[in-house]
Amino acid sequence: QVELVESGGGLVQPGGSLRLSCTASINITSFFVMGWYRRAPGDVRKRVGSIIGSDHGTYLDSVKGRFTISKDTAKNTMYLQMNNLQPEETAVYYCNGRKVGAVTGDYWGEGTQVTVSS
Repeated sequence: QVELVESGGGLVQPGGSLRLSCTASINITSFFVMGWYRRAPGDVRKRVGSIIGSDHGTYLDSVKGRFTISKDTAKNTMYLQMNNLQPEETAVYYCNGRKVGAVTGDYWGEGTQVTVSS
């Protein structure tokens, strides 16, 4: 069974930084694409950014230049470095991993709360 577990959320002041982690129960190289999503209060879940293999990540326009996705395959962990956070980015952040090909699957973590407030 594939499990994804997010960590690193919390309360941060506007302009602050957080690094989220997503640790998988399997080798993350088996995912074709991994990504981060968020759901703000009263809104739908939206893609923040994603990464295919060892390529550079692609990002939501509003986070470009501030958020960076990286992976540590030895630790089966993906990260989301978030800088200059703003109150409107308060949301539950979710990790996603997607398999394609002979074995397909779309896997989600339970989410981690990020609150940006003074």
